[in-house]
Amino acid sequence: MSSVSVESQPGPPRWHWPRLRARPALKVLLFCVALGVWQGSAVRLEQLSYRDPGPWAPAFIWEVTSALAVALAIPLMMTAVLNAPGPRVGWARFLGIHAGAFVLFTTLHVSVMTALRHGAYALLGLGRYDFGPLTYKLPMEAQKDLISYGLICAVISLGAAWRERQRRALRAASLEGELKAAQLQSLTGQLHPHFLFNALNTISSVMYEDLSRTDRLLSDLGQLLRASLERTEPTWTLGEERGHTERFIALLAARFGDRLAVRWSVEPGLEAERVPCFALQTLVENAVKHNQDLRTPLEVRIRGRGHGARWALEVEDTGRGFGAPSPSKGPGVGLAQLERVLTLLHGGQAGLERGAGPEGGARVTVWLPREAS
Repeated sequence: MSSVSVESQPGPPRWHWPRLRARPALKVLLFCVALGVWQGSAVRLEQLSYRDPGPWAPAFIWEVTSALAVALAIPLMMTAVLNAPGPRVGWARFLGIHAGAFVLFTTLHVSVMTALRHGAYALLGLGRYDFGPLTYKLPMEAQKDLISYGLICAVISLGAAWRERQRRALRAASLEGELKAAQLQSLTGQLHPHFLFNALNTISSVMYEDLSRTDRLLSDLGQLLRASLERTEPTWTLGEERGHTERFIALLAARFGDRLAVRWSVEPGLEAERVPCFALQTLVENAVKHNQDLRTPLEVRIRGRGHGARWALEVEDTGRGFGAPSPSKGPGVGLAQLERVLTLLHGGQAGLERGAGPEGGARVTVWLPREAS
């Protein structure tokens, strides 16, 4: 019927009122009517066991009117739960509110129930309704109402607590999604400043010798920067990743010349598979920076191959391999960041493996789930 919050408010206690909604209220009313009919049938069955069961209507009138009166009093109990959800608000406030609410509830219940029964009896021609001696009937109804009041307040409290847990879970999921997006935005695809400095120095060194080459290098650098700044998703297709990485490699090749060779081997049909943005850039950059001091040429091999429900993206080099001292003085977090991205995107369905190539160089294999049909 309404939204009830069980959170305690800081500062002096304020009086809160439930927000009633038409559709939930109608459902509660129909439920109470159905409950009254069901209880009435039970009373009628008991009457039929007597020698003179009497007319059938009174049993249903008694129970349905009682259930209707309870339904009309539910907002009162909701108000009590809303303002005294548990003893943690203070025992005096908790007991005081519920004691006052119970007195109002049982008074309202008996009054409305009696009035409805008088009207129903007159409408159906059953004569005058006799409630019975008040000395006995009122305590009896109060005892029954105490049980009803306690059960209904418990149901209202449990429902409010469940809704609050749902709201908190939704808020937590929303915050987790926002945090995940922020982490992915931070972890994927940042061009490191040292690469930009090196690229600009390389372009500067050739601009007076080969203008067309300078123009191509500036175009490649501009597209790399645009991809890094304008991307809106943490993944794109392998085809897009390859195009980006080829521009990245062009700038590396302008710097290292014949000392760097890159070989591609991608199985057909993998171009539409999605990969973390700039994953290949990270792996190629790692291979180059950890072997930039080698006198012999460095060969980097990039492979893509399917393997059932997963597929592998592999970068292998002919350098010094893992474990050997590296000339790079950076923090060395590229692979760790890529692993974190894979976990955020795919959980246990993706992974990163480190190994050695046939010449002893480093081999990194990224396993990803197949997504493209």
